[in-house]
Formats: sequence, C-alpha cells, structure tokens
Amino acid sequence: MTGRLRVVTFNVLALGSASGKRRHAVARGVMRGLRADVVALQEVTRGPEFDQAADLLGPGWSIVDLPGWSAAHVGECLAWRGRVERVFTLDRSVAGGRARAAAVAVEVASPLGALLVVHHKGTYELPLEHVREQQAVATARFVEDLVAGRPGSPVVLLGDFNAGPESASLRFLCGRQSLAGMSVRYEDAWEAVHGDAPGHTFSPRNPLVRAGEMPLERGRRIDHVLVRSGPHGPLLDVADCRLVFDEPVGGVWPSDHFGVLADLRRPERPPGTWA
Repeated sequence: MTGRLRVVTFNVLALGSASGKRRHAVARGVMRGLRADVVALQEVTRGPEFDQAADLLGPGWSIVDLPGWSAAHVGECLAWRGRVERVFTLDRSVAGGRARAAAVAVEVASPLGALLVVHHKGTYELPLEHVREQQAVATARFVEDLVAGRPGSPVVLLGDFNAGPESASLRFLCGRQSLAGMSVRYEDAWEAVHGDAPGHTFSPRNPLVRAGEMPLERGRRIDHVLVRSGPHGPLLDVADCRLVFDEPVGGVWPSDHFGVLADLRRPERPPGTWA
C-alpha cells in the first residue's frame, strides 16, 4: 500500500483453548488476506514445536517478543513485514511488585518514513484498573524517553489494553486526564473514524465469549490502535479503521476477540502549520 501503513492488533486466544487448531487455520486464512505491514498478536503460542505467529503471518516477517511468556509458550509479540532497525523493551514491576509493565518497541523504515511501533499489554483482571493505569504510565514514559529530541517522529501504539475508552488508563493515553503527574495524547484510530460507535472487540455476540471464563460479559472495546500526537495533533492521519476476525468462517470463530485494523497515512499538511 504505497503511502499508507496497515496495522493490525489481534488477540488470537491461546491455541490450547476452544478447538485452537481449527481456529488457527481460519485465522491464518484471514490474516494472509489482510496484507498488513504491522501485526501485534496476543495469547499467541511460540514454542519449540510450533511457532503460531510465524505460521499465521507467512514468510518475510520480523517477529519480536514481549517479556512475560508462560510455561506453555503463550505470550505476546510484535511483527513487522521486513527488517527491524532497532528493538527496545520495557519490563519492570508495578503495583508494589505485584504486576509487571511490559512493552516492546521497534524502529522501522516504513512507507511513511521512520516510525516507532509499540506493542502494549494491560493486565486483564476486571478490578485491576489501578494496575492498568500504572502500566499505561510506564509505557508512555518508555515512549517519551525513546522519542526525546525527535518531536516529529510518529509513534503507533497498539495491542490488547484490556481497558475500554472510558477507563482511566485509556483516558490518560488519549489525553483526557493525567496520571502520576504525567500527561500524553494519542489519537484513537477507531474513534477518529467512527466517533462514539461501540466497536466492541470483546463481545457476547461471539459465542466463544459466552462459552469462556467471562460468561456475563456485556461487550467492551479493549483492543486499540493509537497514534501519538504532537502539540497540534496526531503525526499520522487515520485513513480507515475497522474490525477484523469479527465473523465466523465455515462456522468457526477465529478467536474470542475481534481484531482491529487501521490504515494510516501522512497528513496532507503537517499539524502546526497554516494552509
């Protein structure tokens, strides 16, 4: 896609759950058709016997893992179609050592120029928004340190944040409140295109949600693509944003999450300039 960057975030649901091999075959077919440039995967299996991420994506990808993989080789990774210039990792304790803030950032030469892509993961437990707040602040500081001295460098932040747009952690990232004496501002790609439409990515209309560990789930938009803003607005424009992996194929749902796809482009005129 000349002049555009296509990014996808998708929680695949662990391979050992809910007929994982059948789901994986469906997800692989959908993923290959998306023609993404960047993919963030959660609950993906990358073990010595089977690399689910590599099989989903196909050849030609650089795959970088986040810290914190399980004994069953399930975790999160960030993939770029091509060569990664540099990799940066965040891994530190939060909440008094009871949880960790983990993220990975890759510096790449993209169709839109030099770009930093960051995969963030928030803890899933519903009552632990205070932990997600601390994780969001840690990731935001991590990014600000990386772009210090490069105020015009675009940053894409994506992943399964396990938090909806009304939560403190997302309000913080989207510039609607400060946390821990810090404030940042990222553009929510879904909101940029669809306004306040629900866009639920974890929804009871998916039978895998109803059959899973949260049978009373009402529906939330917890998977996000965000674009960092400068003083006058986001440094990349959102050309499109939509849900993917949100329908069954041959009766098989790919995951209990829907994915989010966003097409990004350079703005016609850089924010901070007059026409």
